[in-house]
Amino acid sequence: MNSTASGTRLDRLSRSLTSRKGAWWWLAGAIIVILGVFGVFGQADMTTGNDQAPLGSESEQVEELLEKFSDSDEQSVLLIASRTDGADITDTDLADFQQAANDVDSNFVEDPSDPLPSDDNAIAMITAPITVGDASSETADTIKALRADVSEHMPADLDIQVTGGPAFAADIASSFDGADFTLLAVTIAIVAVLLIATYRSPVLWLIPLAVVGVADRLAANLTAAIAEATGQQFDPGIVSVLVFGAGTNYALLLISRYREELSRNDNHRSAMAAAWRKSFGAIAASNVTVVLALLGLLLAVIPRTHGLGISASVGLLVAALTALFLLPVVLVLFGRKVFWPFIPSPQKPAKHGAVWSKIAHTVMLRPAVSMVSGLIVLAVLATGLFSVKIGLDQTEQFRVKSESAEGFEVLAEHFPAGEAQPIDIIADKQATGDVIEAAENVDGVTRANPVATSTDDTLSHIMVVADPEPDTQASFDVVTDLRDTMHDLDGADAVVGGATAVDMDARDGNKHDSAVVAPIVLGVAFIVLIILLRSLLAPVLLLLINIASAAAAIGAGAWVSGLVFEQSALDVQVPVLAFMFLVALGIDYTIFLTHRARHEALEHGTKEGMARALAHTGSVITSAGIVLAAVFAALGVLPLVVLGQLGMIVCIGVLIDTVVVRSVIVPALFGLIGDKIWWPGKLPVGSA
Repeated sequence: MNSTASGTRLDRLSRSLTSRKGAWWWLAGAIIVILGVFGVFGQADMTTGNDQAPLGSESEQVEELLEKFSDSDEQSVLLIASRTDGADITDTDLADFQQAANDVDSNFVEDPSDPLPSDDNAIAMITAPITVGDASSETADTIKALRADVSEHMPADLDIQVTGGPAFAADIASSFDGADFTLLAVTIAIVAVLLIATYRSPVLWLIPLAVVGVADRLAANLTAAIAEATGQQFDPGIVSVLVFGAGTNYALLLISRYREELSRNDNHRSAMAAAWRKSFGAIAASNVTVVLALLGLLLAVIPRTHGLGISASVGLLVAALTALFLLPVVLVLFGRKVFWPFIPSPQKPAKHGAVWSKIAHTVMLRPAVSMVSGLIVLAVLATGLFSVKIGLDQTEQFRVKSESAEGFEVLAEHFPAGEAQPIDIIADKQATGDVIEAAENVDGVTRANPVATSTDDTLSHIMVVADPEPDTQASFDVVTDLRDTMHDLDGADAVVGGATAVDMDARDGNKHDSAVVAPIVLGVAFIVLIILLRSLLAPVLLLLINIASAAAAIGAGAWVSGLVFEQSALDVQVPVLAFMFLVALGIDYTIFLTHRARHEALEHGTKEGMARALAHTGSVITSAGIVLAAVFAALGVLPLVVLGQLGMIVCIGVLIDTVVVRSVIVPALFGLIGDKIWWPGKLPVGSA
């Protein structure tokens, strides 16, 4: 009864979307909604932060306490001077360096410090406080102006670099100047080329590309409004890639089914109605699975990971809605001639999946060999996990070296590396002396000194310089020992933060997110597959294969990262985000294939049904996989290594999933198990 009612509703809706009058009404409604979203949310500005540490972490507590100091909007930059000829710094050089700093002091809120030469006299350092903005882009403008002034007043024999915490943040922000436009342009170009290659039509590719482009702009406006209203943090580039990738996948699935129906039906409206009904379940199930999986990120403690859950879910919902309710309307209004010059018709029936039919029957002929061969490929790729390291230091964050990173490397060679990233301690003012004494007794601490008192005269800000290079295990050990020491200090109420502490807390937060998010993603996928396939055995086995595929992709990505980015480690956020995307998006293709396999199996049996399903969907799944892999690869144009690594791993994973898992392993699994794959249910053959 419920199934019949649901089918009746889908029938009515499909006819409404494709009828002569209904299509125009749906198009008019879509235009009104689109203009309304642009009008209401078009001015939304996403100016959220880039917090790395979990909310409630000790480093985040320090950031909040620093707001109680009058200089809370001030941070120190470091000017690093070295001779252009590589010789030692002389007294004359120090005087010239001091004069250059004094000449640009309008950029500073206080006079710069005196030059401090390194013990080997190779370089000298000046510390100067600047005003930082509420957003990194504002700080970037300040750093840009400072560097321009420094360059103008730089002595002839000296090379002066601006580095330090604010400079790192500014370089990250500046590196994205124009990057979002570049990413969008590259993504559109990739999708356009692949759609032209897929459809071999000078016209057809424009329609799905235009619809997905509209979806991307709608998603951008909606997510910016959400970020502005809630303060959520996320990377809009990832959302854009998801919308283009998933939206194009949905379009490929619908248009493939439409072309198939046009080969059977003289009426293109009836063909689209049938294609829409037969595609709706797979597209809706796929979208719901990924959206629910992404919403699991709301339990993440890393702000940008948490914010990505809402923004990406909104983007994917918009992509699905436009693919289901705008794309078919536009296609039906253009008619079957949009496929020119290869126009499908019953008089010229197209041959569907001859190559894929051969592949499917070859796999079914020897399923055990196919299964073992596919699993060996995954196992070999997954061995990269045994050598992978997690965590990049600040100098490794940029795909192209920045001045702040280069300056930091020079500084670390001649000064205690911790000079570039001091550790912050906030404590009760009355305990300042005890805190300094205790801190200086911690192994690895070079010095500790008070730098400010809170406006209410109750708190003291103590700066600690440690010897180990920041973002290394040795520096984390110093932070841990400092925290243990401070927490044991009676009456101090001391908390330890700073850039190194933020990175340490971020790594711990990402470990938490991996442990929490991964089971949610798997659980959502499992439930959707149970509902879709009406089986318990198939979902369990398909998820295990998906996990193996994700592990293989991350392992292969770790290898490629060393070759492409010359990075021996993955960023701390990469494993959790890569696993989530690989599992959630991989389930997409599982749904596309197995949904069709169950439908075919009702008439032809499980083994032949899977062979027919692969024959019909192999081409579209491969095309969709290539599109999705390519758009994620486009993240490599962005300047941060973390996004390049994420895009590369998802690209590799989608290709593995498309070529090995969906084409070989899954069909072989169905071939080996046969009708028992539907356990505990039974497949009523002949009931289609």
